[in-house]
Amino acid sequence: MADVLVLKRLPLFLSVFVAQLVIDQWTKQLATAHLKGMPRQSWLSDTFRLEYATNEGAFLSLGANLPPTLRYWLLTIGVGLLLLGLAIYALVSKQLVTMEVAGYAFIASGGFSNWVDRARFGGSVVDFMNMGLGSLRTGVFNVADLSIIAGIVLMFLHGWQLERKKKQQAAAAPKA
Repeated sequence: MADVLVLKRLPLFLSVFVAQLVIDQWTKQLATAHLKGMPRQSWLSDTFRLEYATNEGAFLSLGANLPPTLRYWLLTIGVGLLLLGLAIYALVSKQLVTMEVAGYAFIASGGFSNWVDRARFGGSVVDFMNMGLGSLRTGVFNVADLSIIAGIVLMFLHGWQLERKKKQQAAAAPKA
C-alpha cells in the first residue's frame, strides 16, 4: 500500500523538487556571475533590489554568529536530516492530500537547494534579492527562500480550506 502511495505522489513531488532546484541554482549562478562585486541595482523606486550576498546562517542570518563547527552540525547535518525526513513523510504519509504533498515538495526543495549551497560553498548560501518600502525591507533572499514560503502558503491555504469546510458542515448539521 505504501509503495503505491509513493509511486502516486513521486511525479508531483519530483516535478516540483527538480524544477525549483534547477531554477534556484541557475539564478544563483546568474547572481554570482553578474552581481558579485557590483553595486546594488534597484527598480520601482527602490522597491526591488538585486545585490549579491552570502549568508552563513539560516533565515535572515539566524545562527550566522555560531561557532563554525556548531553551525555545520545544525545547518548542514541537522537540516539535511530534517529535509530527508520531510521528503519521506510527504511521500508515505497516508493523511496527506495533493496540496499538502506539493507544499512539502516546495519546502523540501527550497531547503535542499540552500543545503546544496552550504555543502558546496563552505556553509554559505548565495542570496541576491531584497524588497521593501523606504527603510522597511526584507532581508536578502533567493528563489529557494521563495519556494519555502510558497510551500508554507500552500499548507496554510489547505488548513484554511479544511477549517472553512468544517464550519460549513457544522452550520449545515441539524441542531439537536
